[in-house]
Amino acid sequence: MSEPIILGIESSCDDTSAAVLKGQKILSNKIATQEVHTKYGGVVPELASRAHQQNIIPVVDLAIKEAGINKSDLSAIAITRGPGLLGSLLVGTSFVKGMSMGLNIPILEVDHLQAHILAHFIDRGQDMPSFPFLCLTVSGGHTQIVKVKDYFDMEIIGKTIDDAAGEAFDKTAKILGLPYPGGPFIDKLSKIGNEDAFTFPMPRIQGINYSFSGIKTSFLYFVRDELKKDENFIEKNRNDLAASMQKLIIDILIGKLKRASRETGIKQIALAGGVSANSGLRKAIMQGEELYGWKSYIPEFQFTTDNAAMIAISGYYKYIKKEFLGIDFTPYARALHKS
Repeated sequence: MSEPIILGIESSCDDTSAAVLKGQKILSNKIATQEVHTKYGGVVPELASRAHQQNIIPVVDLAIKEAGINKSDLSAIAITRGPGLLGSLLVGTSFVKGMSMGLNIPILEVDHLQAHILAHFIDRGQDMPSFPFLCLTVSGGHTQIVKVKDYFDMEIIGKTIDDAAGEAFDKTAKILGLPYPGGPFIDKLSKIGNEDAFTFPMPRIQGINYSFSGIKTSFLYFVRDELKKDENFIEKNRNDLAASMQKLIIDILIGKLKRASRETGIKQIALAGGVSANSGLRKAIMQGEELYGWKSYIPEFQFTTDNAAMIAISGYYKYIKKEFLGIDFTPYARALHKS
């Protein structure tokens, strides 16, 4: 039997993406990023769904053309069903229902968070993790440590009890007067700043759960008090402040991951999600090989942010199991995983 050709479509937040995979190999992976949200300092759901409506047909068309196939060659369509912004998800799911009926091919539902983890199985000639492994999934909306027992058998063994790590990066950036999204700017400044210039209290959360709301508040109050003494405090110390906060966030992430590895006995450690593009975090995960005996798996940069290739590879494994979806499904905004 020839390998299935899967079209993946991702529209959970503010990126419209389409990808084509033949088996586990990428034929194309196109992303249309919405710039409209930058001036608002965050994603505006109504504007996001409107932009998806404008982008989805051109992006899908481009992905199919770049893959060098015809629509009639597709075996199935994989779509992000959730979690995400409901309006954005509805654009993608509605489009896929129409395309599925028009081409008479099945639909494969994909969980967005699982897809970030399964991106490690896109065949790029790299080492792939074997089961079981631990995956630190870090983004603007989620921070989780997931025990991955099989492609769709995943257990969340640690998670944030309040804000996500990505939110902490964005809040830090906002306080420092940096553009949205702030994570990449914090990372850039951290490379030229002194990470030991300032120290902030480490949250005391039991077990392997996370908390990032407290460090955001303490950073805000610290900067506010220093500005009372010197109105140019941020200007003089922006690089060092960024580096110090990035070090704290990474120390928190790695600290809990070390504990999870110790408690489970699992030494295979993967990284996933938008914040996995952070150079400091990638370095810390790789250092775990020497310091803690880990075998580390770091995603390519193109698979860190929301993309349809991770949706297509997830769909591939659903296709193998013949787990197809009826036409009457609805998307979901909140994660369905049990913790």
